Amino acid sequence: MPEISSSPLPRQVADDHVDALIALDPIVGTYLGVRESAGLLPDFSPAGQRAVADLARRTLARLDGAERAPGADGDAERRCARLLRERLTAELAVHEAEEGLRAVSNMRSPAHSVRISFTVMPTETEEDWTAVASRLRAVPAALEGYRSSLALGLERGLRGGPRATATFVGQLTEWADGADGRPGWFEEFAATGPDALPAGLRAELATAGKEATAAVGALRDWMRDVYAPAVAGAPDTVGRERYRRWSRFFNGTDLDLDQAYAYGWSEYHRLLGEMRTEAERILPGADPWEALAHLDEHGAHIEGVDEVRAWLQRLMDEAIEALDGTHFELAERVRRVESRIAPPGGAAAPYYTGPSEDFSRPGRTWLPVDGATRFPVYDLVSTWYHEGVPGHHLQSAQWAHVADRLSRYQATIGKVSANMEGWALYAERLMDELGFLPDAERRLGYLDAQMMRACRVVVDIGMHLGLEIPADSPFRPGERWTPQLAQEFFQRHSSRPPAFVESEMTRYLSVPGQAIGYKLGERAWLLGRANARAAHGEAFDAKAWHMAALSQGPLGLDDLVDEISRL
Repeated sequence: MPEISSSPLPRQVADDHVDALIALDPIVGTYLGVRESAGLLPDFSPAGQRAVADLARRTLARLDGAERAPGADGDAERRCARLLRERLTAELAVHEAEEGLRAVSNMRSPAHSVRISFTVMPTETEEDWTAVASRLRAVPAALEGYRSSLALGLERGLRGGPRATATFVGQLTEWADGADGRPGWFEEFAATGPDALPAGLRAELATAGKEATAAVGALRDWMRDVYAPAVAGAPDTVGRERYRRWSRFFNGTDLDLDQAYAYGWSEYHRLLGEMRTEAERILPGADPWEALAHLDEHGAHIEGVDEVRAWLQRLMDEAIEALDGTHFELAERVRRVESRIAPPGGAAAPYYTGPSEDFSRPGRTWLPVDGATRFPVYDLVSTWYHEGVPGHHLQSAQWAHVADRLSRYQATIGKVSANMEGWALYAERLMDELGFLPDAERRLGYLDAQMMRACRVVVDIGMHLGLEIPADSPFRPGERWTPQLAQEFFQRHSSRPPAFVESEMTRYLSVPGQAIGYKLGERAWLLGRANARAAHGEAFDAKAWHMAALSQGPLGLDDLVDEISRL
């Protein structure tokens, strides 16, 4: 008779953690499609942050016992336990360093989470709009909790960066005051409810939208009048100790940062050579960025915001048709993905939001337009292979599709940024390998995007750690990185406009260690594929490997290489 144990296995511990976290963080519930979460917002105060950390500690204590239970050594349980321990340990390290008391950013803060949560709420029925009104009423308390955390951070000498603070004040101003005479963002969102809603609910939405907008304005005033003067003169960079902690959080491994920096430079030199070859095909005698500037004016492009949204939808639909059955095996519900235009007032980079657990809300790609109406094709194609198909969408949707084989934690919230961004960058490279970038225009755009990710490794690590620029660099050899030098270097090696580069640099300064995960994650995926191919030889089946790798759930980078090399 097999031994019977009443102890839960790791996947049950992980699922219990998700249930408890949803109760503390209703935004998580909204992304998962939990209707009971829809009208609520988290407590972002110091007490709310402690509650989340206490939950992580309790879960880790339960996991200790679960890993010793009979049956815990099976592959499914082992992978789940591996992920859960690594993620919660990394999250606790960030909490115990009180990073949540100085969480100021142009893209990753409680205020950003609150706003974006409205864009993924269902808005089809009267019940849906009642929940929207309830969540709008919760905005003032949520933002006040966030403000109290920042205030405690000031008391303890934990200050956000001045550059991120100034940018954030500008974003809050746009959300509060609107643009071109329009109402604030929350008021405008509340007003999009259909005319068929009862008059009382429409009035409630209008009032709640104004109160939410007023709360944004109050936070803006405090950030501008109290917080910004208090952090003036503080460094925008974080130093090696804080950077190592954040790098672990975003990459799921303890990186050798100096080796990673050297790898970024090696990729820079490799890509520069390839870019010069493609540039010569487009504009003989031009360097890569002169050729890209030429494409901005004379290359293929899409005119109109509605038109570019529809064009990106077709691009993803065509990729699905071409890849399904040949290089992937996709379930019908995984094949559905939507192209959307991002709400104004956020960061400049495109992004993706995953499907709800039941796929009632599909995965969506989001394009920020910032007033633009003309969109060069070279800058879109590989980016949408990254954000949509076969990038973020295929990975996130496949996790949701095989949730019955994973824990709920693996399929939803236990994600590792570098794993996901690495897969998406690998997806761009895969599409190049498969011949989906057949002309110099599209291929130079792909290489430009790859170069941006290599430069991210160089400047993100370089400026936060104050490293020396190597002697073989064509840019300021022997000098030490500063944010000013990093922005100059990035602009010289990017086709993107100064406003985009400005936004990106603020992002790297305020979210340290995240941007390096694209290239380092891609390296992990490529290494795992190479190891698996070497193990199988002629019998290696790339389609089967892709689907097995996408179906095992998220892992940190070292664990990822170990697991996918075995497939």
